Amino acid sequence: MTTETLNFDTANGATTAYVAIPENSNGKAVVLIQEWWGLNEHIKDIANRYADEGFTAIAPDLYRGKVAANPQEAGAMMQTLQLEDGLDTIKNAIETAREKYDFAHFGITGFCMGGTYALRAACVLEGLSASAPFYGDIPEEETLKNLSTPTIFISATQDGWINAEKVGYLEEITEKYELPVTSVKYEADHAFFNNTRPEVYNSEAANDAWALVTGFFNDKL
Repeated sequence: MTTETLNFDTANGATTAYVAIPENSNGKAVVLIQEWWGLNEHIKDIANRYADEGFTAIAPDLYRGKVAANPQEAGAMMQTLQLEDGLDTIKNAIETAREKYDFAHFGITGFCMGGTYALRAACVLEGLSASAPFYGDIPEEETLKNLSTPTIFISATQDGWINAEKVGYLEEITEKYELPVTSVKYEADHAFFNNTRPEVYNSEAANDAWALVTGFFNDKL
């Protein structure tokens, strides 16, 4: 595996993406969207894990170099990031990666704030063939009803933010419009996939979700 920095422009200025390139590529690419903390070592480690599975992983830096040191900073940075700016950054990362690495199709995944972007991007951006958001917020019906990208939505039953009511709303809209969404719930807390946070990390749920999502991307991309 090798890693490199992908430089690209957006409407609000230049930024980068962390790219993990597998030694033995399966020909598939996954866009990985950060948590509210920023493009930190944990997200880079997940990108590396995708590369170990044969995927080229592209993790765009939505905060343009800033990484939060505590939840207060993370919350402030997430609030400052405009939705349109985040989506534009993802769009430009995909377009730049498509040109440089010659991929036709991309999967997208993300955690927490990144899950919010991963689901919304699958509704509004072109070139995404599969989406696997982890415990992200749900778009409004007008946006969500346009989802045609196969999606696995991963949630946690003890999550106080992406709670049962929000997940139920997603399932209701999915049924109403016959959307290609599979809802998967784990007996765990918000951020259960983050192995740098022992207070919420759930290894059994995380390992199961990892196998589920990598299998899904292998199948759909």
